[in-house]
Amino acid sequence: MRNISKAGKLFLMTSLFFALALGAIAQTNTSYEANSLSIGGVNSTAFGVEALNSNLGNGNVANGYRALYLNTTGAFNLAIGYHSLRNNTTGSRNIANGYQALFSNTTGEGNTATGSRAMYSNNTGNYNTANGFDALLYNTTGINNTAIGNAALYSNTTGYSNSAIGSYSLYENTTGFGNTANGFQALYKNTTGNNNTANGQGSLAENTIGYGNTASGYRALFFNSTGNYNTANGQSSLYKNTTGDLNTANGANALFSNTTGNNNTAIGQQAVSNNTTGNNNSAVGYQTLFSNTTGNNNTANGNMSLFFNETGGNNTANGSE
Repeated sequence: MRNISKAGKLFLMTSLFFALALGAIAQTNTSYEANSLSIGGVNSTAFGVEALNSNLGNGNVANGYRALYLNTTGAFNLAIGYHSLRNNTTGSRNIANGYQALFSNTTGEGNTATGSRAMYSNNTGNYNTANGFDALLYNTTGINNTAIGNAALYSNTTGYSNSAIGSYSLYENTTGFGNTANGFQALYKNTTGNNNTANGQGSLAENTIGYGNTASGYRALFFNSTGNYNTANGQSSLYKNTTGDLNTANGANALFSNTTGNNNTAIGQQAVSNNTTGNNNSAVGYQTLFSNTTGNNNTANGNMSLFFNETGGNNTANGSE
């Protein structure tokens, strides 16, 4: 047998060392009680039975029974919880934390779901954030939505660019877009209405298809259903408005009883409070035009001015009663 020189031995040992090192580097996946076979891809970690079962993607972390179960080439996903991101195939950069969070997601990217069944139905929607039990539950393809609170944006399917903060806010929204709801049950019944802003518990709660409305305060514009471009600031302002358009109410109970009246302006507590169908009225001051119901084209400036006017029109009063 031929002798091997010292230089040859050194070369063989060096080659063996690098071969072992490269093999160790290539084996970058970690699987704990996950699969009978090694998981594919690189830099992925699986904890739980059949987690990352079909994985070929890189940089994924799955913790829970069948978390990221169907993932193929999706990368940099984090799934924590039973069946979280279960059906994801090629979607990347998603975060699911909770029981069945992002369960149906297939190719959607950049979504974050925290809470049991949060964003359960999402499949191709992108860049949504859901935090809370059943938040954005039925969202399928909607994008750029934010839901924080139990069942916030619960019924949303394809609506986009909505923001709901508070339990049951924008609960029935399906395809409406550009809405902002802040408060318990704010914009609760909105379905297809767009570009509404509701700030306060129950504000714009009954709105369905009305658009361009702004409500700030407890139950402001509460009964508005199809009215458009109304602005209500103050508790129960424009409370009973249903289909009236282009009204402005600033102050608690201002334009409280207005239902179908249009183009009214009420500034002050209980201003034009009893107006129902009157149009084109302007009132500034505490209880101005307080008793007006159907009168049109009135102007009152000063506390309690034109207080007793009910149906009269084309009146102007400056100064307190």
